[in-house]
Amino acid sequence: MKKDLAQLVKLSKFDVEISEFEPKIEKENDKLKIFLSTVSKLNEQIDQLYVEIDELKNKRIKNDIHLKELSDKLNEIDSKSNIVKTEKEIKALQLEEEIAKEQINFANDEIVRLDNLIEVKKEELQELKDQLAQEEEEVKELKAQVEQTIEEFNTSRANIAQERSKLFETIDSKVLVFYEKIRRWAKETAVVPVKNQACFGCHMKLQDRVYFEFIHSDEIKTCPNCGRIIYLEEISEEN
Repeated sequence: MKKDLAQLVKLSKFDVEISEFEPKIEKENDKLKIFLSTVSKLNEQIDQLYVEIDELKNKRIKNDIHLKELSDKLNEIDSKSNIVKTEKEIKALQLEEEIAKEQINFANDEIVRLDNLIEVKKEELQELKDQLAQEEEEVKELKAQVEQTIEEFNTSRANIAQERSKLFETIDSKVLVFYEKIRRWAKETAVVPVKNQACFGCHMKLQDRVYFEFIHSDEIKTCPNCGRIIYLEEISEEN
């Protein structure tokens, strides 16, 4: 029966090793996701800047149109000033002219402000484009590294799975059924060592009598506290 136990210990370790590959692969993919997330955010920022620049340009066009309208209005006022006769009409035209000139000054100031904003946004846009290019290059390199690492993981996992299959065929079917029954709830901790008289599955200490029977028995034993299959560390070392 010690042979059966040794085989279960080895089988359990194969199962543990195989189960550890998935989180390792996930961790590698997470590395790539972080960089891809950065690239995605940069693209969003770049798209937003394009929208903001277009909005500023549209505002500038509207101010240009408004300036043209105000210029036409000044010409119209100038034409009217030659034909008006009363003082009231002259004052009205002068007021219109002053308002139009104030609006022209405001529109010119607004155009200068918009032009400055557009230049600032363009500089920000170029910086983001440079940063994006750098990030994309790093993503390209990281993706190659991640794919290579995952390929190595998959190769190792396949090799371990093959070794497990060979071992699986040599174990007594009743022992396998017993192991799989415990593994359904205990997962990768179905078979655990006993160290310092304590089960390393539930970390409960075995009673002296139970421990004495355990170390002198050739039978496969389970922890009386948690039900996991237990073995002495020496069994693992011998195999």
